[in-house]
Amino acid sequence: MKNQTKINNRNFLLLILFLFSTTLISLKTLKKVNVEHIRILGSKLFSPDDVVNNSSLKFPIRLISIKTNFLEKELKQNLSLKNVSISRQIFPFGLKVQLKTRTPLAYGERILNGEKIKGFIDKDGIFINNQNADKINLSKITVQVFGWEEKFKKILSEILIAQENYEFEIVKIIFSPNGFLTLEESHLKTIFLGFNPNLINYQLQIIHALKNEFKKNNFFGKIDNIDLTDPNKPKIKVFKP
Repeated sequence: MKNQTKINNRNFLLLILFLFSTTLISLKTLKKVNVEHIRILGSKLFSPDDVVNNSSLKFPIRLISIKTNFLEKELKQNLSLKNVSISRQIFPFGLKVQLKTRTPLAYGERILNGEKIKGFIDKDGIFINNQNADKINLSKITVQVFGWEEKFKKILSEILIAQENYEFEIVKIIFSPNGFLTLEESHLKTIFLGFNPNLINYQLQIIHALKNEFKKNNFFGKIDNIDLTDPNKPKIKVFKP
């Protein structure tokens, strides 16, 4: 009988503790999140203010009302981030924001609403606004990209990756307003690639082969430009003596 009473008392205490903790958690989720409740992890480049200023949410906002998936997408887009993970926390109270930044591989320029915007490009071809770029290794960047647009991301990524694999020394990547692509390489000079993004891998292979061949024959100084708009019929213009 005494054992049963002890069991009942213990169960009652557990029930009270459960109800208390549940009530406390419920009250915490109704509490409003403000700037001081935001913790940034993974990058010292951004602050809690950046989270607030680059979100459509109106802070302060109740913790339970924050749609973390929506906020992640907003911050990833607005801050040019590679990845964002956000979790709501009761203890300590607030938002934990884990960021992964992009690594700039090239300087970049784009036109937005008639205004020239300067920034950087990463290996995925993503444009990084100047204020959102990690400035640590910028002195090593030698490539410039002009005329960046969202639709050029894939082809840019393929060029930047090929530069590492094929040891190109690309100086400029230029997209004209109508989408015509031109490269400038330190040894091969101007290379016309044209409008067809589906040809880029084949064109890059030809550039690699040409560079190796010209290197063997010490031919670099004679090149004016190379036309690979039709990669099956390369045209090489040389300086006239």
